[in-house]
Amino acid sequence: MPSLQATAYQEKAVLCFIIQEGQVLLIKKKRGLGAGKINGPGGKLEAGESFEQAAIRETIEETGLEPKNLVLAAQLGFTFLDGYSLYGEVFLADSCVGIVTETDEASPFWCPLDQIPYEKMWADDILWLARVLEGELISAKFSFSNDTMTYAQVSSIPALITASLAATNK
Repeated sequence: MPSLQATAYQEKAVLCFIIQEGQVLLIKKKRGLGAGKINGPGGKLEAGESFEQAAIRETIEETGLEPKNLVLAAQLGFTFLDGYSLYGEVFLADSCVGIVTETDEASPFWCPLDQIPYEKMWADDILWLARVLEGELISAKFSFSNDTMTYAQVSSIPALITASLAATNK
């Protein structure tokens, strides 16, 4: 299976899902790409930042929580009809420190793992998020025309190559 290469996309971003006691931390995004949708905390990388550093920073900025023990769980490539493209890495965390706090960017909330509101999320999330939350490593490509998904390809990543892919895409 060919791997996604971050350099093939215009922008780089992250998502981080903290899982604790049968729940996952989600946010209702208030602004930017996906405003009004439910998702995991995340956002674009800043200059010189690694994907993992961005996942920690974005989660703190959007929720007040600092995720701990991050593990790479997915590599996602997105293209949009208008020419925009985005490469994202998804991290899982099994603990956090801090106090959940609403910010000007997001309204965070804990959601039971069996009640994730996929109907309020990006159309692609239902194709990969449950698999990631069950521990599967995912590589996926999606195309969108505005909010409408027009293409999806989701594959498992063998665990052996995950570390080398993460190192390649920093």
